[in-house]
Amino acid sequence: MHAFANPARFLRFARPATGWSLAIGLVLVAVGMLGGLFVTPPDYLQGETVRILYIHVPAAWLGMAGWGGIAAASLSQIVWRHPLAAIAGRATAPAGATFAAACLATGSIWGRPTWGSWWEWDGRLTSMLILFFLYLGYIALASAEKERGGDGRMAAIFGLVGAINLPIIHYSVLWWRTLHQGQSISLGGGSNIAPSLLWPLPLTLLGFSAVFVAAVLMRMRAELAEVRVEARLRREATA
Repeated sequence: MHAFANPARFLRFARPATGWSLAIGLVLVAVGMLGGLFVTPPDYLQGETVRILYIHVPAAWLGMAGWGGIAAASLSQIVWRHPLAAIAGRATAPAGATFAAACLATGSIWGRPTWGSWWEWDGRLTSMLILFFLYLGYIALASAEKERGGDGRMAAIFGLVGAINLPIIHYSVLWWRTLHQGQSISLGGGSNIAPSLLWPLPLTLLGFSAVFVAAVLMRMRAELAEVRVEARLRREATA
């Protein structure tokens, strides 16, 4: 991380990485979605609605991973005063909020035929909704600090405190036995999803993750370009 503390060094990496991440991500998403929509069979219980899986699961993962990125950037800013940490946090928040919203929307669409309801105050759904509101709060706070010329320390503290919600989301299906199904895929590789349905999921997971990285890098590059323009204008004004 410290190797990219220099903005110029970071940009030399970010420029090609943005394009490659976006291209690879779009290809993987396209292949995964085509396989999930047209190749895999319907589920024996849920029928065609199971195909929401290929968007819902990556959206949930990236909604949580986005806040994990904010927490890492916040820690880097507070402890090591990394010069790009505040920019990374501000760049990650909109992408994370977008995927958190997509998770809630696809979960609601999936829940209607499965549960007979668009929304339930289920532990997993409620904690994910709280995460979405945390994103909105972080975006507003970080923008306000930036406009005032602050260093983003308050937003960094908020980012670390908000990370408390991540284990709550993860373990909610174990702590509260409500409508949401339990963990279908474990880190150890086990899964209760049939292999004929499962194979497109890693493709969409990796694909959407690569698109997420590309979006964050693009926003970071845009903000660094804005900083450079403002610095140049200040120099010209005092010349």
